[in-house]
Amino acid sequence: MRKSASFEFPPEQVETLRKARRLEWWTLAYLVSAVVLMYFVLGSSQAMRTAWIEDMLSLIPPIVFLIASRIALWPPNDRFPYGYHRATSIAFLCAALALLSVGAWLLIESVMKLVKMEHPTIGGIHLFGQTIWLGWLMLPVLLWSAVPAVFLGRAKLPLADELHDKTLEADAKMNKADWLTALAAMVGIIGVGFGYWWTDAVAAAVISLDIIHDGYTNLRQVVRDLMDEVPQTVDSQQRDPLPDRVVEYLEKQPWVQEVQVRMREEGHVYFGEVFLVASDETNLPEKLARAAEECSNLNWRIHDLVLMPVPSLEERHGENPAQEELSSPSRQAK
Repeated sequence: MRKSASFEFPPEQVETLRKARRLEWWTLAYLVSAVVLMYFVLGSSQAMRTAWIEDMLSLIPPIVFLIASRIALWPPNDRFPYGYHRATSIAFLCAALALLSVGAWLLIESVMKLVKMEHPTIGGIHLFGQTIWLGWLMLPVLLWSAVPAVFLGRAKLPLADELHDKTLEADAKMNKADWLTALAAMVGIIGVGFGYWWTDAVAAAVISLDIIHDGYTNLRQVVRDLMDEVPQTVDSQQRDPLPDRVVEYLEKQPWVQEVQVRMREEGHVYFGEVFLVASDETNLPEKLARAAEECSNLNWRIHDLVLMPVPSLEERHGENPAQEELSSPSRQAK
C-alpha cells in the first residue's frame, strides 16, 4: 500500500510550534494555580463552584494540543497510510463533548436552585485572629483566574493562524472569554453580600451558558472538519483561498485545458485531488509529477495532492440508477 509522505513543519512553523507549546505549558501551570486557589475559597456559592469547574475544563484544550500536536507528526505506516493528522480533530472532539455535556449539567443545576429558591451562604474565615468575609477572598481569586488568561489567549491567536491549528485557536478564544466567567461570578458573590440570593444562581447559569457556547462552537467546527468540509480559515469565518490558488496556477500551464480541485483538511495540512483535461498529452506523466510538486510548493499546508488526467470534467447531475429505479412510477406500482 502506498503511504503518504511523512510530514514536518517548515522551519518558520517549527519555531512557532515551540512558542505555542511553551505558552500551553505556562497556561497549564497558571490554570492549576487558579483551580487550587478557587478550591480553598469555594464556600457554598454556586457561581464560584461553576467558575471553578469551568477553569478545570479549561485544562482540556491545552492538554489536547500538547498531546495531539506530537501524535500528528508520527510517520504514516501500513495501517494508517494517510498518517495521524486527524488525531488533533479527534482529541478536540472529545474535549468539545466534555464542555457541552458539563455545561448543560451545570445549567440545569443552576436553574433548579432558582426554582427551589435555595439561599446560598457565604460565611467567614479566620485569618490572623480576625474573621474575614469569604467573599473578599473570592473576588481577587476570580480576578487571578481571568486577567492572565486574557493575555495568554491574545498571545496564542497569531500562533494558531501561523500553524493553522484550530485546537489552539479555540483554546485562545476560550482564554480570551474567561473575563466573562469571572465577571459573572463576581456579580453573583457581591449580590449575595447585599442580600440578593438569586444573583448567585443567575451568575452560575450565565457561566454555564458560556461553557455550552464554547462546547457547541468547538463541536460544530470539529464535526465539519471530520466530515471533509471545504477547507476553512482557522477562525472558520470563510473558505480558505488556497484551493483556488492551485486552480489558478494550473490554469496558467500551457498543457492544461480545464482543471478542478477537491481538497479536504486533515489537522494542520490539506489532502486533495486535481482532475484536469490535458490539451497536450506529450510526456504527460512527467508533467503531472512536476505540476504536483510545484503545487505543493505553493504552501506548506498542501501536503498530499494527486493529479488525475480525465477526458472531461462534465459532472452527471441527478439521481443514481438505483435511486431512479426506486423512484420510478412502475417500481412504485409494484
